[in-house]
Formats: sequence, structure tokens, C-alpha cells
Amino acid sequence: MEGTINTNNKQTCSVMVSIVIVNYNGLSDTCELLECFENKDEYHIVVIDNASKRDEGSAIMAKYPWVNVIRSESNLGYAGACNLGVRNTKSKYVFILNNDILLKPGELKYLTNRLESDPTIGIVCPKLRYNSGEKPIQFAGYTQLSSITLRNVAIGQGQQDDGSFDTPHPTPYAHGAAMMVRREAIEKVGEMPECYFLYYEEYDWSEMMKRQGYEIWYEPSCTIYHKESQSTGKISPLHTYYLTRNRLLFAKRNTPKQQAIVTYAYVILLVSVRDVIKYFLNRRPDVAKATIQGVKDFIYGRSHKQR
Repeated sequence: MEGTINTNNKQTCSVMVSIVIVNYNGLSDTCELLECFENKDEYHIVVIDNASKRDEGSAIMAKYPWVNVIRSESNLGYAGACNLGVRNTKSKYVFILNNDILLKPGELKYLTNRLESDPTIGIVCPKLRYNSGEKPIQFAGYTQLSSITLRNVAIGQGQQDDGSFDTPHPTPYAHGAAMMVRREAIEKVGEMPECYFLYYEEYDWSEMMKRQGYEIWYEPSCTIYHKESQSTGKISPLHTYYLTRNRLLFAKRNTPKQQAIVTYAYVILLVSVRDVIKYFLNRRPDVAKATIQGVKDFIYGRSHKQR
């Protein structure tokens, strides 16, 4: 069930960029992000309160009446919440953001400039830096996923921002924490796939974009700071379940059948067995069981809604 808590008329105005923010039990982070936007008329901002345990949407509406807030009574997953937000915008470009982000809105022009430079660019992502310690780089583009293991790395991850990653370039995949998307591309390609619920959806969307002739770009002139993973944690049953299930699902949806079969064997018979043993030895039976459940749900074609 979704209900619009608060709307204004900015979505009908001539703003070039709408901003979609997904909030899930993250009121403090969302408010800190909204505080970054001093010029309230420059952007149309939509916040999706994605079934937070308490009604955080009303609190956001009360503090920021210029923001469009939509409360979903059921958890739609990341892609589902983003899609709901995008449907409530009409601008030329949509900037999809995690709520645990800090940024300088003045730098968003570099993302729009990149999109304006070439109609074949469907998504552009900024440089991401961690918002802790010495604020090292989190993302300066991605490498290609390997054909069987479906592993890749974020370029520059953990390195200092010393100017080595200041050249714009195409990247195989968008980073889901911050991606500005061309509306025309969304209309041609389709919405972000909701079958993943959490993790891998932006990789799949990137593949959908590329199949329709669009490119994904990294634009370092815009830098944002990411608090990263405050809601799920690095090693948790939730995180492990979806990474296990969705890695297999991505292979099914995006690789040739024979290659996918090899990936299934690698992930199920090698990686998952190894991880289950490791988690039991480390006294994390909850994570071990999540790994097993992720494999089982993929094999039996069960979605998160059936769990």
C-alpha cells in the first residue's frame, strides 16, 4: 500500500533534475541530506519512506514541507521504492540517491552537463568517497564482471583522492548509491528491475541500458560522500541472503545459458559450501542459514515476497 503524504507542484514545473531519495529507518541521515539543499526551488525532491518501522515520512514532511513525501506501508525493496519515486517525477533527468549521502548541490551541474553532452549516455555517476576517516574513494567506476565468478571491483576503492581518478570515462555499471538517469532512457529501457529486492538491481539495469545502446559514465567533477551500509551491515543474514540469491539471479537474466550453468555450479557447489562451513566455524549459524536459504530460493524460484 502506498499513500502520498505530501505533494507540491514542482513536478509540473520546468526543473531539469528531480531527486529521488529512499528512506528506510534512516530519518537522521535523510534529514542531514535534505539540509544540503539550500535552494529549494532548483530541484524537485521526492522522498520515499519505504515502510520504516515508525512513520518517518510524516516527520520529514513536517520539517521539510517543500519535499514530496510518499509513504509505502510495505517494503518495496530498493528498486521498487526508487521506481515509485521516479513515477512521481516529470523532469528530464532523475538523480537517485541513497539517504546516507552528503553532497554539494552546485556540483550536480557536472552530471547534467555530461548527460547533455551525448544523448547515448543513459546514466552518469559521480565520484563516491567514504564519509569517514581520511575519506578515501569508494567508487571511481567499475571493472567488468568476470564471466563465471561474476566478480568485479570498484576502481579506486580505499585509495586517497589524489587526483588519479579525475578523468571521466565510461563504466560497465552504475553505482546504486548515486546515479543520475535520463528519463528518455527509462522510458525506452524500462524501470529498474524489482525482482532483486536488494543488491544487483543497478547492475541488471545497467545491462538493460547497454542492450538498448546506452552508455554509463563516471563523472568525477561531482563528488559525494557516502556513510555506507548503516542499515544492513557488512556481514548479516540479510546482506548474505540477497547477495547469494541475486548473484545467481543476475547470471540467469544476463548471461548465456551454458555460461550461467557454470556460474551456478561455481556459486552453489564451491562458494556457498565454503561460506556455510566458514560461518558455522565462526559461530555465525544465522549467516550460514541465510546462505543456504538464498541458494534454495533461487533454485525454487521463490522471491523475497514469498519468504
